[in-house]
Amino acid sequence: MAKGRGKLDYAVKRQYEEFPYPPRNPEDEKQRLIEGSPSHLDELNHYLFAGKRDFSKPFRALVAGGGTGDAAIMLAQHLADRCDQGTVTYLDLSSASRQIAEGRAKARGLTNIDFMTGSLLDLPAMKLPLFDYIDCCGVLHHLEEPEKGLNALTACLAEEGGMGLMLYATLGRTGVYPVQNALKALTSGEAPAQQVKIAKALLTDMPKTNWLNKNTSLGDHKLGQDAALYDLLLHPRDRSYLVPEILELLDGCGMELVSFIEPIRYTPELYLTDKDLVKRTRDLGEGVRAALAENLAGTIKTHTFYTKKIVSGAPGVARLDPEMIPFLKDRNPEALAKALAARASLTVHFDGEKMVLPVPEGAADLVRKIDGKRTLRDMQAELSLTWPNFRSRFAPVYKMLNGLNLLWLKSE
Repeated sequence: MAKGRGKLDYAVKRQYEEFPYPPRNPEDEKQRLIEGSPSHLDELNHYLFAGKRDFSKPFRALVAGGGTGDAAIMLAQHLADRCDQGTVTYLDLSSASRQIAEGRAKARGLTNIDFMTGSLLDLPAMKLPLFDYIDCCGVLHHLEEPEKGLNALTACLAEEGGMGLMLYATLGRTGVYPVQNALKALTSGEAPAQQVKIAKALLTDMPKTNWLNKNTSLGDHKLGQDAALYDLLLHPRDRSYLVPEILELLDGCGMELVSFIEPIRYTPELYLTDKDLVKRTRDLGEGVRAALAENLAGTIKTHTFYTKKIVSGAPGVARLDPEMIPFLKDRNPEALAKALAARASLTVHFDGEKMVLPVPEGAADLVRKIDGKRTLRDMQAELSLTWPNFRSRFAPVYKMLNGLNLLWLKSE
């Protein structure tokens, strides 16, 4: 191991021992379950298993770089709610982070998590059984060689399985790296607590022209949490990615993109109104379209996405089929139907930027029929429509709501 790399590896480990991230209190598990993307069980089923995974059968998940436990706890709770056949393996370098995650599992009474301390780079040597699903969020971009980390994960993934990953996005982090470089100069040799003190002083003293001050999408350094500030501005090693760089990373490791989350953010038409420009986007390849959307938006801070092996038995994204069951993420069709019925457009906010989406005709009536039990064929029959006619009505509603990550599909 190179001398410089060893020092940085130590510095990364020390950071998460002193500042476990994100900050969590096991006592809070009595009031709430933190859910999100990727790795929500219904979401990953939709994107990686065509909505048809039977979770009453054994399901092995790995959370590589588990931190204080958000993904591991969510997955373990979802699996425990379904059956007793699902297990989660938690792996992290930081014993302090692991202690918090274990405390959260204990508070919930979860017994389906195997806790391990170590590096994901050592996974192939651990000789663990292959995993059906791997979560790795906010980890690969902190490695000296991210491709080696992804290759290590790929070696542990079942052929029909998939991953949920999160990597930093370059454009939405505008201003971060110049401030990181400034703080490296100002805090060299200082203990972490002193580094935080110096960083706070710098944040109040920087000129308004500084790009971090101009970036209204970023707010981690304004939360009042030392761990969040350290992770953003004092981290000893991180990098960010543009969409083409992610596609290159995946391809080099034998993986392919399934979908970004939320899908609509990677749709260039979301950011354009000129009809000719919109038309020009439609003939572009999916990767080019996603890159174009990123360049137009300029505010995407992290890329969250699902991926599977290029040569894989994984079925991929669920499709509109008569026997599939549509269901809403929040299981509240009436509230959403009321919102859609009250207006011709829906206003959403991404990183502080307001976007206006046209509401498809009849969207509210269709949403009211989404109860998580009816199949699309049932809905079609209730409306006395042929499948092609029903599909043409439902598809725009599905495209909008799935694009916002509010609507998924599953089988019986």
